Amino acid sequence: MKSIIGVGNALTDILAVLPNDNLLKKFHLPVGSMQLVDEETGAKIWQMLKEQGVQYVAGGSAANAISGTSIFGMPSGFIGKVGDDELGSLFKSSQEVNGIKPILLKGKAASGQAMVFITPPSGERTFADYLGAALELSPEDLKPEYFRGYDYLHIEGYLVQNQDLIRRAVEIGKSLGMIISLDLASYNIVESNNAFLHDVISHYVDIVFANELEAQSFTKLKPELAVREIAKMCKIAVVKIGKDGSLIQSGSNFHRIEARPANIVDATGAGDLYAAGFLYAHANKMPLEVCGEVGSIISAKVVEVVGPKVDVPRWKAAKQEIKAMMRAIDPSL
Repeated sequence: MKSIIGVGNALTDILAVLPNDNLLKKFHLPVGSMQLVDEETGAKIWQMLKEQGVQYVAGGSAANAISGTSIFGMPSGFIGKVGDDELGSLFKSSQEVNGIKPILLKGKAASGQAMVFITPPSGERTFADYLGAALELSPEDLKPEYFRGYDYLHIEGYLVQNQDLIRRAVEIGKSLGMIISLDLASYNIVESNNAFLHDVISHYVDIVFANELEAQSFTKLKPELAVREIAKMCKIAVVKIGKDGSLIQSGSNFHRIEARPANIVDATGAGDLYAAGFLYAHANKMPLEVCGEVGSIISAKVVEVVGPKVDVPRWKAAKQEIKAMMRAIDPSL
């Protein structure tokens, strides 16, 4: 079985389902965006959230994806940085429970937190992130021996606040012959780092994952044209278009994948688990349209629960459907 390692912000998600977007407006958080906040602002938001009830989940974009690949049965590792505190210990134990081999370096600051606000009517997610120790992950922390033995490298675009870090990761991955995938993370991240992302994708990245807004910010084009444009820079481009499914382009090959029906409660983790399913199927040499179908199946399960973790019954149902689909192509699986 092919293996995968992720590099990303080691964050604990603090999930809050809000009745409206008043809190977002108060703290100038555009709906659907990811905003970095300082420790003081984070503390103010936290005080308001305490009155509404929250849920704690070990998260972060790449970590969520790697959790998914591990549960699928793919040997998986993760590199990040946490504080020497309770949240850091929680993050590590959560990864180990999911079968991930964590390489969690210790930072000076407190462990990072991602406050996730879920607002009606569509369960849109807005992030206010205090990165803390996660922000201290540096290019010098990334050693080739951490990556050796893995076949895939998955990187989250949220790391682009440290461009040298991403460049170091992809350089190591490329030198080791790894298949490198990058999730563009958030439209405002793309807007602020467009030239850098174009350069890195063109020279190092094999698979790009983007949602509709990210793809449009990256290419200035609508999804159907954006996926073609991105595919000119890498081997495989994936543009997720919510309820309308996803688009996949590789060379001249194009696939439109329908979204699976779901009772949408919260979209947190949908893109991350789509990537997990896609990469798992790709590692098993499935055709691209099947990779997209696998991603669609598991992402439809996670939107039915609050948070980025699928419950056991939904995982079981998804894995049964996916195994049957893949065995129809390769009976040895």
